[in-house]
Amino acid sequence: MTGTAWPIIIFFVAHWYLSLFSQTFFLHRYSAHAMFKMNKFWEKFFFIFLYLTQGSSYLVPRAYGALHRMHHAYSDTEKDPHSPLYSRNAFVMMWKTKDIYNAVLRREAQVEDKFNKNLPEWAFIDNIGDMWISRIIWGTLYVLFYIYFVPADMWYLYLLLPIHFLMGPVHGAIVNWFGHKLGYQNFDNKDASRNTLALDVLLGGELFQNNHHMYGSRPNFAMKWFEFDPTYPVIKVLHYVRIIRLVNPDAKA
Repeated sequence: MTGTAWPIIIFFVAHWYLSLFSQTFFLHRYSAHAMFKMNKFWEKFFFIFLYLTQGSSYLVPRAYGALHRMHHAYSDTEKDPHSPLYSRNAFVMMWKTKDIYNAVLRREAQVEDKFNKNLPEWAFIDNIGDMWISRIIWGTLYVLFYIYFVPADMWYLYLLLPIHFLMGPVHGAIVNWFGHKLGYQNFDNKDASRNTLALDVLLGGELFQNNHHMYGSRPNFAMKWFEFDPTYPVIKVLHYVRIIRLVNPDAKA
């Protein structure tokens, strides 16, 4: 690989991990599971951070949180919004999830009250992030960046663009497909959840699906001595500097 391709690689990796952090920290562990609390200033800060890092694939925390709570309640049953057991491939699962997500977002779906309680909302950012014009602008910026930096003889780097466009759903699809298809189980959760990686540096701890489905409110998704959840140390630091407050900082389960 020539040196001129490094801006693309750095941009892709940065987008991957910043968007991933927003998803696992703010959408998943905060919005869906309320593993920690934060004041309104920091909540709005992370709303903006979510918008900037997810860009064209912005996911509304209220809809994400409700959908994810449904996933836990109905894990790997016909009511699960995104179980690989009821989809022939990951693309079909993603499309099904999109339809349910949009129905929840537009308040067109019948959602039990318990799934809608205490979900963070900021209409200003949510409305902007969900607008097609916003998604198109972000997508255009990604394309322009690639046009400027991709060397003429490395055209294949443009194949990374669809991942940028759909970064949030791509992360979710990998987690929900492989996390319920491939790996080992520490616990019998009566579902198909798996721990795909013991050192989950690829998806920030999200691939400890078996552990997480057993202890849904536990902020550290790793359980065994050889497992590592890279998001948890960041959460601990944010707790210690009082940006967030863990509901149960010593939680073992």
